[in-house]
Amino acid sequence: MKFTIGYQCPESGERFTDIVADYRAHIDEVYFAWPGVPSGRPESDLVLPDGPQAALRMLEEDIEELRRMGVKLDLLLNANCHGAEAMSVTLEKRVCSLLAHLESLCGGVEYVTAASPAVAQIVKKNFPAIKTRASVNMRIGTPQAMSYAAEWFDSFCLQRDVQRNFGIVKRAHDWCGRHGKQLCLLVNSGCLRFCPAQVFHDNAVAHDAEIDHAATVPGVHPYACWSLFREQKHLVEFLKATWIRPEDLPRYEGLADLFKLATRRHSHPRMVLEAYTSGGYRGDLMNLMEPGYAPAFAPRYIDNARFPDDWAERMARCDGDCGECDYCETVLEQTESNY
Repeated sequence: MKFTIGYQCPESGERFTDIVADYRAHIDEVYFAWPGVPSGRPESDLVLPDGPQAALRMLEEDIEELRRMGVKLDLLLNANCHGAEAMSVTLEKRVCSLLAHLESLCGGVEYVTAASPAVAQIVKKNFPAIKTRASVNMRIGTPQAMSYAAEWFDSFCLQRDVQRNFGIVKRAHDWCGRHGKQLCLLVNSGCLRFCPAQVFHDNAVAHDAEIDHAATVPGVHPYACWSLFREQKHLVEFLKATWIRPEDLPRYEGLADLFKLATRRHSHPRMVLEAYTSGGYRGDLMNLMEPGYAPAFAPRYIDNARFPDDWAERMARCDGDCGECDYCETVLEQTESNY
């Protein structure tokens, strides 16, 4: 199984390239954002204690090293909002300038992940050799939706809300195979399933730098996940989310071309890689996810070793109507422990 993992400047001091080297047999791609360019995560993720210039130097050095290792590169231009510049010549110049810089630095990137059809078209127009990938944040979850975007994208990261359903994944993968596309699954997202605040949350992240300089309204909690998980009674909602356990990932072999691990903000990317490449993990399942909610529920945790054998099959049949079903509540009773 091929994995793509998110670049970070590890706070522990361990070079990201050392982690990649240890798991090189499993890693096909590394995806990364660029300082000063909005993406699907806050720009603060790319800052080191020595400042943004130190982070930029490290990023460039690491990209060159990844290229020497033969790892494919995926540039994230996946901000959900570009404001007034969304279809502008200014945006085109910025995208082209960055891609030209990466060509001179390391020979360029193989992929660009975008949440904007305009960005995808800019890349295809000016750098036709680069393949474009539809971001998971576009929420493309059916062959019909893929057909609408087929002109813009060579690869699709499937809507995470539907990926526990093996039938839906297979139909998407079959369509991709027939149309010369690739299918990617985001495996360890902590996001709520069918989250009603996702579009708002994604847009806010795209404007993260501006929001940091604005006075926010006291008492307003607009992010559904963190608002919900302020109360410990909602722990069961974590089980109803979108992630796939390491033990269940082998069931997806042949149903996707690439498996994406969210590690850009994770405090222990090596732990995530070990769990998903080995197919097993003993510990708090929340610790594998990004975002992870373990601090919100401590000392309670979800013991990954206690999941029932039929978990994946039951989740594959789940339609999200919990009114007549208490399966997740039963699994919570079985898996919940305390430190």
